Amino acid sequence: MFDFIKKGFERTFGAINSAKKDKKITKDILEDMLLEADVAYEIIEEIIYYLPPQDEVKRADLKRVMSSYFIYENERQIADDKPFVDLILGVNGAGKTTTIAKLANLYKTSGKSVILGACDTFRAGAIEQLRQWSLKIDVPIVATQQGHDPSAVAFDTISSALAKDIDRVILDTAGRLQNQTNLANELSKIVRISSKAYEKAPHRKILILDGTQGNAGVAQAKAFNDIVRLDGVIITKLDGTPKGGALFGVARELELPILYIGVGESMNDLVKFNPDEFLDGLMDVIFG
Repeated sequence: MFDFIKKGFERTFGAINSAKKDKKITKDILEDMLLEADVAYEIIEEIIYYLPPQDEVKRADLKRVMSSYFIYENERQIADDKPFVDLILGVNGAGKTTTIAKLANLYKTSGKSVILGACDTFRAGAIEQLRQWSLKIDVPIVATQQGHDPSAVAFDTISSALAKDIDRVILDTAGRLQNQTNLANELSKIVRISSKAYEKAPHRKILILDGTQGNAGVAQAKAFNDIVRLDGVIITKLDGTPKGGALFGVARELELPILYIGVGESMNDLVKFNPDEFLDGLMDVIFG
């Protein structure tokens, strides 16, 4: 797993290392290093404030302070309920559909049966893209035509899972409609209708965030959280950006767990986020 962390944060760790001026890490040097990784300045100020008063920073102290940003439950316990329903949200271009495929593949390789629901009926391309992924990873899909009611697709997908004793349901949703009000209404309706198909659904509402946006993605995440109270976040494309420090801002501002991170393009490049391993990698770069 630690190899995945190094792979996923290679550019972030490289940016931090480029700001290192001395083996001795002072608070000024630490500030420069964290800024290079797109850690929000107010968070850097907090980190430095809670460190011991001496100017030289010690590894154990820094890890202790940074750990406080990842106190949120790393993954809600997946119940024995069948089906367990994940509702996936995110703007177009964040890697939502690909991440759904990776998540389905992750479930499938762990021995769980999976069905996909193509609830992004706003774009015909989204339906077809998810259909192609379903064929590639060999999982069933419930889909309709562009313009059809997305909540009806959610209902039919969950109903099919119940009838066929399928373990996991993953529902795609629209990332953009004509305006924010339309998007809010659609997402709220999907949640409401999902619970009519199965009263505990959706079990998790997960936001997909593009890691290359860095801290700019936090405002986007807040907007989705205001519409539909989120249960967790998946951050994609971390292998292609030096902005991995934005994870601190996401966790702090949303008070939500980061469930998975995308660290590459292959189907196996979606891994559970382990804060302790992430922080150990960060400490190795800062103090190495």
